[in-house]
Amino acid sequence: MIFKTKWGWVGLAATDRGVRTIVLPKPTRRAVERELMSGGLMAGEGARRAVPLPAETNMAAQHGRAARTAIMAYLQGRARSFDVPLDLEGQPGFRVKVWKVLQSIPYGRVRSYGWVARKVGKPRAARAIGGACGANPVPLLVPCHRVIAGDGSLGGFSGGLSSKKRLLKLEGAI
Repeated sequence: MIFKTKWGWVGLAATDRGVRTIVLPKPTRRAVERELMSGGLMAGEGARRAVPLPAETNMAAQHGRAARTAIMAYLQGRARSFDVPLDLEGQPGFRVKVWKVLQSIPYGRVRSYGWVARKVGKPRAARAIGGACGANPVPLLVPCHRVIAGDGSLGGFSGGLSSKKRLLKLEGAI
C-alpha cells in the first residue's frame, strides 16, 4: 500500500499477521514503489506476501489500513502511539528483542544506544543495537528514531538524519 502524506509518499506491506515493512516518506510514489519492490514485497513471496490475493484472508488489508490511519495521524501530530500488529517472522531473535525495547521508549523521549544495550542484557553491544536499529523493517511503529548516541548526537537513521530530526522535532524531543 502506498499513500501520500504531507511529509511525502509512504509505503507499507502487511501480511495476515501484521505490518511487515514501512517505507518512510519519499518525494515520489515511484521511489516508494522501488523500495518496496527491491525487497520483493510487492511481487508476493508466499508467507511474506504484501498484497493479498483474493483467495487469501482479508487480514493483510485490514492491518494495512489500520497502519495507514495510524501513520497519517502520527505524522499530523495527532497520535503518540501505535496499536498495530507487526509481522516480524523470520527476523533474528536479538533484533526482535531490541525492537521490543524500542517500543517502550515514550513518545517525545530519546534513549541512548547504550541504554538499549543494557535493557537487552548486552551492556557492551551499543554498536549491535545500532545495527538492529538500522535493520528495523517497520520504522515509526518501532521508533528507532528515538535512539541517539551517548554523547547526545543523533547517531544514524535508515531514513536519513534530516528525517530523524524532523520526527524528533514533531515529538518535541528536540
